[in-house]
Amino acid sequence: MSSEVQIDLNAVKKFLMKLQDNICQTLELADGRACFEEDNWQREEGGGGRTRVLRNGQVIEQGGVNFSHVHGKQLPASATAARPELAGRSFQAMGVSLVIHPHNPFIPTTHANVRFFVAEKEGEAPVWWFGGGFDLTPFYPFMEDVQNWHRTAEKLCVPFGKEVYPKYKKWCDDYFYLKHRGETRGVGGLFFDDLNEWGFDKSFAFMQAVGNGFLDAYVPILEKRKTQNFGQRERDFQLYRRGRYVEFNLVYDRGTLFGLQTGGRTESILMSMPPMARWEYDFQPQPNSPEAELYDKFLQPQDWLSLPS
Repeated sequence: MSSEVQIDLNAVKKFLMKLQDNICQTLELADGRACFEEDNWQREEGGGGRTRVLRNGQVIEQGGVNFSHVHGKQLPASATAARPELAGRSFQAMGVSLVIHPHNPFIPTTHANVRFFVAEKEGEAPVWWFGGGFDLTPFYPFMEDVQNWHRTAEKLCVPFGKEVYPKYKKWCDDYFYLKHRGETRGVGGLFFDDLNEWGFDKSFAFMQAVGNGFLDAYVPILEKRKTQNFGQRERDFQLYRRGRYVEFNLVYDRGTLFGLQTGGRTESILMSMPPMARWEYDFQPQPNSPEAELYDKFLQPQDWLSLPS
């Protein structure tokens, strides 16, 4: 790697592995019963990772928190489609990715990831970038939860510039949009990619802020809603809406495509899928019902922080 570019891969890897530990420990405490089981795996083409999955908890039906560090001689098509100039380069990719599917329909599903990527070619400077974000997918939303989620996202962005939250909030809305359904997957959050224009240190600092900010944004919602009563109606609707999660991950998600195209561990890549989901032909919520409120008020991009709580 060129000495002209100061990239500290060891510092990134150390942060990511510690982040995985912190998130797992905090979620185990919030669940109160189950623990994450760990699978260490190696990738034949180079690298490996730690997959941790919690199942059948008191609060979390299934959750996965993955760390991976993989490398290879050539970038896959999913990585070079938008940047053909990187074709033929070797690469290293490392990151933490998580998805939490709670039992209680009043607790939103959530996803987060932070990652670092570097592509190299002999005789040329390495090309590197950070990416990541977090987003929230409620089934029975509470405006105060959505606003607190976005307020936390906005707060962690402030030290990096007043334009950062609006930019990455919009990117999240655009990315997690199911075009074939005409709706967002949830209420968004932050999404960023290809971040290198700030230089390595500031870009790394932002990635750390996003990774650490996830627990600040999500755990208060989980704690507030985990004892709320629900019945079969709410459970059925939760399972139906989980189907949207599956649709997005299999049709649009870049990480899923990248993992599969690079020969990643399939079980780790698809741990984001819910343990149970359902589809129903031409489902339409009853007008003025709690289920209709999700569609009517929450599944289109909005400036959440300017709305009355």
